[in-house]
Amino acid sequence: MKITRRTFLTGAIAAAPVFPVFMRQAHAAVTLTLGHGAAPNNPRALASEHFAKLVQDKTSGAVRINIAGAEQLGSDAAMLTSLRTGVLDFSVNSQGATAAVVPELNTLGLPFLFRDPAHALATLNGPIGTTLAERLQARGLTVLDWWDNGVRHVTNSKRPIHAPTDLAGLKVRVPADAMLMDIFNALGASPEQIAFGELYLALQQGVVDGQENPLANIDSSKLYEVNPYISLTGHVWQSNPFLMARMTQGKVGQPELAAIQEAAREAGDMQRNLMREADEALALAFRERSGVQVNEVDRPAFQQATIAIAENWKKKPFGDLVTQLLDAAAQ
Repeated sequence: MKITRRTFLTGAIAAAPVFPVFMRQAHAAVTLTLGHGAAPNNPRALASEHFAKLVQDKTSGAVRINIAGAEQLGSDAAMLTSLRTGVLDFSVNSQGATAAVVPELNTLGLPFLFRDPAHALATLNGPIGTTLAERLQARGLTVLDWWDNGVRHVTNSKRPIHAPTDLAGLKVRVPADAMLMDIFNALGASPEQIAFGELYLALQQGVVDGQENPLANIDSSKLYEVNPYISLTGHVWQSNPFLMARMTQGKVGQPELAAIQEAAREAGDMQRNLMREADEALALAFRERSGVQVNEVDRPAFQQATIAIAENWKKKPFGDLVTQLLDAAAQ
């Protein structure tokens, strides 16, 4: 079933009067909706489809999941609002947008914090992840799993980026993410916030010169077509929190809820494996692709240019969490 934002909202309004029925008949068949912003064939999109199949199988058809990807239901921020009001049931969302609800989540994006995605996920599976999940739960969002949004790299249409000085004067798109704004300001670029769904056109029309994303996103959204210079900065790793609206838990029985939680973890394993495989394959494929130029960077220079950011974030109201995260990541 194809879902658009209009049909989704219309259907949600029409369905609103029967919401109490779900509460009284927890085991009745129910259809739930998952929204995300990834392009088709992106690891996040593929794993979302796998999640839907797993839920249907594990509940013997009692729960079905409709998938609305590629920002069909609006931006990540809009989907978070829909989640918190119970209009949307699930979202595999972006770290930056989710941090607008729980600012502490921004700390995961400290520059050069993690050695690799496995290190990041191991850290998230400890006390840090528990703390972040509790703070999201307090705002009506249940964390089902932490998916992998990958290590991010810079692309642009002007020149290879070898050192921070090469970013001077470049307009670089970043998502609505306070940490990434700080990083690119520190690197001397001019960061501008543009929704991901508008990014390709903004790059094509020269509204911005460059952007930063994991290789999987650069590939699935064909950003290399308008940004042929790919510089492997690896400046930050980010998560994709897989979120469930707290209100949705009342729409299903306990056995179905347990099946949903298990399916999210299994689909998460698939997503993380796909992301790792994509990173490894694309690091080679982009080097061989005609019209695309890939280069390594002076990593110590980037680290030095952003070294003050962690100390500045320790001054935030949640500075104690920043210190805990830095200590955990140092293990």
